[in-house]
Amino acid sequence: MAEIGDAQNRIAREILDAAFDVHRALGPGLLESVYEAILARDLERRGLHVIRQKPISFDYDGLHFSDAGRIDLLVESQIVVELKSVERFAPVRPKQVLTYLRLLKLPLGLLINFGMPMLKDGICRIANSFDVNRFDS
Repeated sequence: MAEIGDAQNRIAREILDAAFDVHRALGPGLLESVYEAILARDLERRGLHVIRQKPISFDYDGLHFSDAGRIDLLVESQIVVELKSVERFAPVRPKQVLTYLRLLKLPLGLLINFGMPMLKDGICRIANSFDVNRFDS
């Protein structure tokens, strides 16, 4: 099982602090790509390594899938961050993040919706408690 450690919790706090700063400065209503670019830059300024639009590749039952999806931000090669800018996200969105976590064998993801009037209402923390050894990647 993937476990969330102190390092992942510290990184998640930094991500959320930066997201609150961005939302406080800009508010809701902009394109997701704008929030992605600004949040990535702010996280890098905080000393974190960030990969934008990270492709997901995996093997399943003898088949290889390259570029099967893209993660908005992968922070410190440990935390998946998916960003939205909508009034509310569909129920499938947290499950999408969980799928990414399982395929990448990572313990923690954040779904952040910048479209909410109050950012705290648009944050979903997703933990991967699934047996990460089930899939080959």
